[in-house]
Amino acid sequence: FFFSSRRRHTRYISVTGVQTCALPISAVRDGLRIADAVKILLQSAPSLPLLMAGAQADLAALGAELEAELDRALSEDLPLQRRDGGFVRAHYLVELDHARALRDESRRVIASLQAKYSELAQTRQLKIKHNHFLGYFLEVPQQQGERLVRPPLSEIFIHRQTMADAMRFSTPELGELESKIASAADQALSIELQIFDRLTDLCLKSGPLIKSMAGALALIDVTVSLAELANQRDWTRPQVDHTRAFHIEGGRHPVVEAALKQTGQSFVSNRCVLADDLGAAAQIALVTGPNMAGKSTYLRQNALIAILAQMGSFVPAQSAHIGIVDRLFSRVGAADDLARGRSTFMVEMTETANILNNATAQSLVLMDEIGRGTSTFDGLSLAFAAAAHMAHTLKIGRAHV
Repeated sequence: FFFSSRRRHTRYISVTGVQTCALPISAVRDGLRIADAVKILLQSAPSLPLLMAGAQADLAALGAELEAELDRALSEDLPLQRRDGGFVRAHYLVELDHARALRDESRRVIASLQAKYSELAQTRQLKIKHNHFLGYFLEVPQQQGERLVRPPLSEIFIHRQTMADAMRFSTPELGELESKIASAADQALSIELQIFDRLTDLCLKSGPLIKSMAGALALIDVTVSLAELANQRDWTRPQVDHTRAFHIEGGRHPVVEAALKQTGQSFVSNRCVLADDLGAAAQIALVTGPNMAGKSTYLRQNALIAILAQMGSFVPAQSAHIGIVDRLFSRVGAADDLARGRSTFMVEMTETANILNNATAQSLVLMDEIGRGTSTFDGLSLAFAAAAHMAHTLKIGRAHV
């Protein structure tokens, strides 16, 4: 997405969902996939603003080698922890495939070995069996066994035990297989962890480029989100400059408006002029009204619009001209801190003192009721003193009280 003109112009970018996993290296792979998809979409755009063009360049800087290697090595369905194994794709490494075959398909491996030895011994009565004493062994009838103890078969088959009607043998290959089967699971995991370490090293070597790519994706993601909100909720592009202007026409509280729309209701827009378009005639707005009249909504609405404008977003208003705000202060709500010995009134006064000590002429100040918890005239005196100090001493011209 990107913005242009006073209203808004959007290009929708759709990226297929990517399955995420707790395995950190999978996040790199998935991020590279997304970056590649976004890069291709941005290349198809006829023109891009400077900011988005810079993001596109960062996405293209990494190249395709790392993504190709991670795609080739990592399975699609990954475990939550690397110690669980199974995250390396089949056929990536022959040694790993063999270890997995021994671990998962030992019966098939033994059956193929039995067929091999039956052919060598020229008997179909040869069987590979297992017990806790001998481990894996070959068993043949007594008559067939007599042939195996004589050359040249005796060089392959090692006599282990003679039974009443059968003879048992082993071979170096069978002994090796037994050892491999016993340690196949550990061997497979060890090989996978070695592959993981190697892939991690590859990612670390490309660390600065990956960081730039992540920053570019974050920039695009934020831009997409803001553009989608602006398009769906009829937001407009504000005018932000270095004056002290604060002029909003048709302003709306974005959260309250969205909640009302879900129930089929509409938000009644309003205006706020704390300073004209030249930043002159700056003033403090004193908002009064009965309970539930919308005073707090009005205050917070204008603060949200100011924040959105400062961060480069469109705003929920028909028009907005807002000068640079260096700080935003708010004294909203009632709460105590009894664990630290501070009453509701003490918390309120501490917050008010912080505002009066730190606000500047470029600040936006919201004070939603002060002087509560004391007598009526004491509360009025506190509110009057705070407003007078901001207006005459600090010369703040953008405040709601």
